[in-house]
Amino acid sequence: MKATRLAIPDVIRLEPRVLGDDRGVFFESFNQRLFRELTGLDRQFVQDNHSVSARGVLRGLHYQLPPNPQGKLVRVARGEIFDVAVDIRRGSPTFGRWVGETLSAENHAQLWVPEGFAHGFLALTEGAEVLYKTTDFYAPASERCIIWDDSEIGIVWPSSATPRLSLKDALGRRLAEADVFELA
Repeated sequence: MKATRLAIPDVIRLEPRVLGDDRGVFFESFNQRLFRELTGLDRQFVQDNHSVSARGVLRGLHYQLPPNPQGKLVRVARGEIFDVAVDIRRGSPTFGRWVGETLSAENHAQLWVPEGFAHGFLALTEGAEVLYKTTDFYAPASERCIIWDDSEIGIVWPSSATPRLSLKDALGRRLAEADVFELA
């Protein structure tokens, strides 16, 4: 497995070693020991989530505040997405900045989105299946959402079409008004 720290170094792209032949492919999608060795992080994952999205669906930008912050390890089982992490740790040198990666069933890449980051993705193909492990359980009282097109953040999504949103996502707050993480 290969780990690459992105422009915001706390966000890490992971690429497994894929073994393939005329029968198909095999790869380890997660190995706790290897994750710890490559990232220096010792996280316990407690929940696996699986979503299926039509092309043009945008989910996010979601996060959970303490006492239930969630780190996420995101991968795609079918199709392709543009996956985004936004640093919402006030006091961080990268506060308000974002990174994005294309994840697909074909490239097998994963994205580690740490606690203190808002997360969202745009489905680039029909029936995109996204699987992600979380470091804490879903806690509705801790959940928040930042609007996907906040000009202060300036995410450059790979489509100019208006995305399909849930009501919750359409009502997301701007970063300037959002509850965020406070670094000591």
